[in-house]
Amino acid sequence: MNLRASQVYMIMMSMTALAISTMSTTYGIYLIGELGLNPFQLVMMGTVMECTALIFEGVTGVVADTYSRRLSVIIGMFVLGAGFVLEGSVQWIGALTPFISVFMWILVAEFVSGFGWTFISGADMAWIVDEVGEKNVGHLFMRAKRVSLIATLLGIALSVGLSTVAPNLPFVAAGLFYLGLGVFLMLFMKETKFVRPERTAHSTHWHEMKTTWVTGAKVVRRHPVLLMIVAVTLFSGAASEGYDRLWEAHLITDIGFPQGVLSSMAMWFGLISVLTTIIGMLAVRATEKRLDMSNERSVFYGMFVLTAAHIAAILSFAFSPSFAWALGSLLAIGVIRTLKEPIYNTWLNMNIENKSRATVLSMISQSDALGQAAGGPLVGWVGNRISVRASLVVAAVLLSPILAVFARVLRKR
Repeated sequence: MNLRASQVYMIMMSMTALAISTMSTTYGIYLIGELGLNPFQLVMMGTVMECTALIFEGVTGVVADTYSRRLSVIIGMFVLGAGFVLEGSVQWIGALTPFISVFMWILVAEFVSGFGWTFISGADMAWIVDEVGEKNVGHLFMRAKRVSLIATLLGIALSVGLSTVAPNLPFVAAGLFYLGLGVFLMLFMKETKFVRPERTAHSTHWHEMKTTWVTGAKVVRRHPVLLMIVAVTLFSGAASEGYDRLWEAHLITDIGFPQGVLSSMAMWFGLISVLTTIIGMLAVRATEKRLDMSNERSVFYGMFVLTAAHIAAILSFAFSPSFAWALGSLLAIGVIRTLKEPIYNTWLNMNIENKSRATVLSMISQSDALGQAAGGPLVGWVGNRISVRASLVVAAVLLSPILAVFARVLRKR
């Protein structure tokens, strides 16, 4: 059976969405309720992953541009799957190795997952842009997002069901999904448009990789838009790390769930995820009809509006006086982030040359990792010393420079 590149990409995005939602829906129940991690430990998990990405992202991006984007993605799927399986098995492994704490095993799993992600980051988008072309990729990103949201709904139900059996099973299942996806891509992912850089008689592998990296660095330095994207990604990473690691803790410890409505936290988290996904699907569909994804100005303006809404929604969640208010804020944040992803990816790929696309995307991912590694511990420290609510306020503040950059560019235009 031969599948077109767009079909393989849709399946890949659907399977990764299924895996991520299976793992993340009841994430807090496993890490906070079962393993008892505090806010600083939760953020340190992300810091380890992002430091790993910061160190290896550039190398793996160069591998994708020098040798094969397909190979890079497949390797990443297998390594990332192994990391999730390890993280879901830390209690079993910890029982066999009492001299190593469970938290240390979690950090090891985060390192493995971060290393695996660096092979995928940049290479997957570079591959699909090559295969379908820049003019078509914006609409494909939107379609893939819609389909992946359906897979997210399945993952939510699976996560809640598995979590009621054992809180660690969603992590193990997510890892197995990634391993299965790696096998699928080995069989059906084709690379027809990628052109490897020409080798000279005296060139070595390291020389080729160095040349590719230098080319990518020059591309970023020459283009003011790419430098702006790097800055935007840096602050986005710093803000997202704190929110992603602590919103469940804020909901569990500071706000609480209504009594006598649903029987477990797993069901509440599942309901929140289902509502976010359904509303996100409607929002993506409406945006797809109204926003011209081939027009850079329209895409840029969409990023500006969504960033402003994102800041307001995080502050609203931080100061929620009730569960109903918090729920509304969470749904708003989820929908905003759902819309930002395909719009941001389109804006990004509009400004990158084909020959160094994976390398430049990896460099931009490094700026995201740097932001998360630098901003995460700060947000976690605030959570430990003051409150989780204060940490969320800091996360919103870290997004404000992005709004200032966007506003300045819009005024100039």
